[in-house]
Amino acid sequence: MGRGILRIYLGAAPGVGKTYAMLSEAHRRVERGTDCVVAFVEHHARPRTEVLLHGLEQVRRSEISYRGAVFTEMDVDAVLERAPAVALVDELAHTNVPGSRNAKRWQDVEELLKAGIDVISTVNIQHLESLGDVVESITGVRQRETVPDEVVRRADQIELVDMSPQALRRRMAHGNIYQPDKMDAALSNYFRPGNLTALRELALLWVADRVDEYLQQYRGEHNIRTTWQARERIVVGLTGGPEGRTLIRRASRMAAKGSGSEILAVYIARSDGLTSASPKELTVQRTLVEDLGGTFHHVIGDDIPAALLEFARGVNATQIVLGSSRRKTWQYIYGPGVGATVARESGPDLDVHIVTHEEVAKGRGLPIARGARLGRARIIWGWLVGVVGPVLLAVVLRSMEDAPGLANDVLLFLFLTVAAALLGGLRPALASAAVGCLLLNYWFTPPTRTLTVQDPENLVAIVIFFAVAVAVSSVVDLAARRTHQAARLRAESEILSFLAGSVLRGETALDALLERVRETFAMESVALLERRSDVEPWTCAGSVGPAPVARPDDADVDMPVGDNLALALSGRVLPAEDRRVLGAFAAQAAVVLDRQRLVGEAEQARRLAEGNRIRTALLAAVSHDLRTPLAAIKAAVSSLRSDDVAWSDEDEAELLEGIEDGADRLDHLVGNLLDMSRLQTGTVTPLIREIDLDEVVPMALGGVPEGSVDLDIPETLPMVAVDPGLLERVVANIVENAVKYNPGQEPVAVAASALGGRVELRVVDRGRGVPDEAKERIFEPFQRYGDAPRGAGVGLGLAVSRGFAEAMGGTLDAEDTPGGGLTMVLTLAAAPGGVRADPELPARVTS
Repeated sequence: MGRGILRIYLGAAPGVGKTYAMLSEAHRRVERGTDCVVAFVEHHARPRTEVLLHGLEQVRRSEISYRGAVFTEMDVDAVLERAPAVALVDELAHTNVPGSRNAKRWQDVEELLKAGIDVISTVNIQHLESLGDVVESITGVRQRETVPDEVVRRADQIELVDMSPQALRRRMAHGNIYQPDKMDAALSNYFRPGNLTALRELALLWVADRVDEYLQQYRGEHNIRTTWQARERIVVGLTGGPEGRTLIRRASRMAAKGSGSEILAVYIARSDGLTSASPKELTVQRTLVEDLGGTFHHVIGDDIPAALLEFARGVNATQIVLGSSRRKTWQYIYGPGVGATVARESGPDLDVHIVTHEEVAKGRGLPIARGARLGRARIIWGWLVGVVGPVLLAVVLRSMEDAPGLANDVLLFLFLTVAAALLGGLRPALASAAVGCLLLNYWFTPPTRTLTVQDPENLVAIVIFFAVAVAVSSVVDLAARRTHQAARLRAESEILSFLAGSVLRGETALDALLERVRETFAMESVALLERRSDVEPWTCAGSVGPAPVARPDDADVDMPVGDNLALALSGRVLPAEDRRVLGAFAAQAAVVLDRQRLVGEAEQARRLAEGNRIRTALLAAVSHDLRTPLAAIKAAVSSLRSDDVAWSDEDEAELLEGIEDGADRLDHLVGNLLDMSRLQTGTVTPLIREIDLDEVVPMALGGVPEGSVDLDIPETLPMVAVDPGLLERVVANIVENAVKYNPGQEPVAVAASALGGRVELRVVDRGRGVPDEAKERIFEPFQRYGDAPRGAGVGLGLAVSRGFAEAMGGTLDAEDTPGGGLTMVLTLAAAPGGVRADPELPARVTS
């Protein structure tokens, strides 16, 4: 008898529908005549799941007594005795009750599989053993029930049961997963949108890796050696020209056709620093590729095809996208071009796409080099044409029976001189002219084989040849120099134009500017140094790259900006002609640094203006809200002191109660005003110590009516690092605010939970709620949302609470309550080494 087949439904979280899918599959198999039984399925009081159990045969469960209670587990012997074709076993990671046949349910499943029974089971991604730490960091809950990854990986079929976080939360809110008394706590803790999204991504990635493993196994079993490019990684080669945007968009469309595709745009600059690429255009293309979800890379390399292929193979790319050459037809004499070279040397596993665009064959600028250097290859060819070419030409002409004549010989040698000037510049052309003169004189001017010239006309012809050769060489070399200089100046002007544009746009990112300096001049590191005076040490205002220098004297290149500011570059020495552009960068860096400081000063001025606004509002509050309780107190006291009226005991008690209420209101208002003043002046100094929440939170509920708050503080929460006095004020303010706006049908819920290295206290009311655009405004001083009456306070409670929370290193935010209302979320730092929360041991009290 062979081993049974294991099929697993994998989900990202409870409630996504794993058990439902498993039972639906069982009904389909039963309809096809398959012998299928339910070995163990728990419906958890979910109506739709319970309905699907009807019509399926269920094997009896075994009952086990443990610590005075009776538990039911899967009866492995009963299933083996029944010997069905397919058995349904829910919750593969479940831990059996002590005394069971096996410690884990997956071990029970192994016995069924060995007996030849096919098993369909379920498991959540958080129960995989290797992901325990990752899940704990996301949700704050350590999973005690786990299953070894290898058990799930050995499954013959794995089906992902997927559901969006929003749909799962709606299913939760409708009561389809947990009972109503557990719904709010679940939505506020484990079933948060962020948690569910992260768990969903874990599940998708785990299944994708499992698919890759299966694919490799299949290829090995069938001896498939060719590459199957299941995941596309597309490299886009950019030149800095306008066609780059077309290439990026084309690559994006290619990537959209396959899931998991990745775009990597790369620009390869020559190591000599400045290039013909437009920095402004490269910035636009960088932004475009990042907007489309790709990444931009800047690579230094003199051999562009080799550098591009090396980069593509280094990132395990499957495709390269290049644009059709912008060179004109005659420019192909310099070589086949980058596209043709890359396509020829890419190999069989790397596809190269040549994309047409509007700039095809419109010409391209000559590469900018320092001075008039033409590159080693062109100089070598220039010397070969200028020195070896005349010798080979002389041999060819001497071997001809019918010589073309001296005049034609002179023109042929002159052609080689011009070619040498075009390729290698002035020096190879001068050498070609000299060698040509000697060869013409020795081989072709009578008397031959001597350097003597018998006919004066021949002497004049040789002299004229040399003069014309020198003149043509000088003109050609000068034109080449002027072309390079013009191209360089064009690149410099584009850089300067970009810097001027960044000033007008108000860009203030100093690190981005320094990174551009480093890329433009191919440096290792760039630092902007400053000092207060000539006698004080230098300090670093900003830097990029590894190991930036601390003094201008230690840099390979330094560019002073005034007396106390300098731009320091490390990596290589720049020629003097590059310092003009470097000076523009340095001036821009100084402007950016000044602008950043001005922004800081403007922010400080804004805070001062905010303080003035608060003072104005404080005066308004004093003039009205503080006078109201004072007026009530004064009226009650005046009534009691009046001799004209004989007050009864009940009336006196009512007047005294009014005095006490007014004094309490006045004390509360003055306390909030003083707290806000302390926050504005920065004089709040928390005394942080470790304390349990259940020592502070109950004390903060003294000002609310009895029975208006439902408190749920688990005993196993970790301690928090807070100021107990400030925490009590924060909790009191937000709870009183929640009770004030709660309609009264059910109490305000105050629940705490631990998530990773933090503890959250959630205050949940069922009031009217607050729209999203007003959630931040309610934390501003003197703000009251909606139609709160004037006597309800001056609108400082939430502002003071957030200020105190932030002073203790925590946060206070507002969220919507599922089903209507507002939830205040107070996040505090857990004390180091605190015990994590155990969600199975709640402590619930009612105030």
